[in-house]
Amino acid sequence: MKKIQIAIDGPASSGKSTVAKIIARNLGLIYLDTGAMYRVATLVALQEKTEDASKIIQFIENHPISFANGKNGQEVLVGLDNVTEVIRTNEVTNAVSKISAMVEIREFMVAEQQRIAQKGGIIMDGRDIGTVVLPQANLKIFLVASVDERAERRYKENLSKGIPTDLERLKVEIAERDRKDSTRVVSPLKQAEDAILLDSTGKTIKEIVQFIEEKAKKLM
Repeated sequence: MKKIQIAIDGPASSGKSTVAKIIARNLGLIYLDTGAMYRVATLVALQEKTEDASKIIQFIENHPISFANGKNGQEVLVGLDNVTEVIRTNEVTNAVSKISAMVEIREFMVAEQQRIAQKGGIIMDGRDIGTVVLPQANLKIFLVASVDERAERRYKENLSKGIPTDLERLKVEIAERDRKDSTRVVSPLKQAEDAILLDSTGKTIKEIVQFIEEKAKKLM
């Protein structure tokens, strides 16, 4: 069986991570949560009160990012600290576009992601996987959804985790995140020329997973 590389890109809360995790489990692939890696960098910036990219990178080099399977799914570790929940708070979410747009941060993270992906048999999701990180990926998906639907998804997710959230404010924040991600100078959010556009508005996770898996199995 061929060890393929799958890249899933798209805006915030389009369902990328949820779909990628399911496909990884079903097809026996390694799932690399690139968004979580940038959230870690943002958390470090906030906790260390710095926007100096070299200091953020140095901290991460001294406390490496790793992933582990926990009782409730994948866990994100920074050194020995479990940051799975804290990197999903609104404070981190609202700052991640700025930190992830730093050239030094992106170059550091991309090098890490490419190193991990070299052996194949991997699925990644993010903003620039198909265009920058894995331009040679066997299958590229650009997953989108309406702002209203994405806000509703994030709203329900936050409430389930006990994070107080205002739905209308969330819609504004997601639209602003789209603007920042799409217009940044370094690795902007955009569809790769050879990516398949998939609108998840009104579709179930099962339908999205089935569509992508059918494409992947033909390549494997």
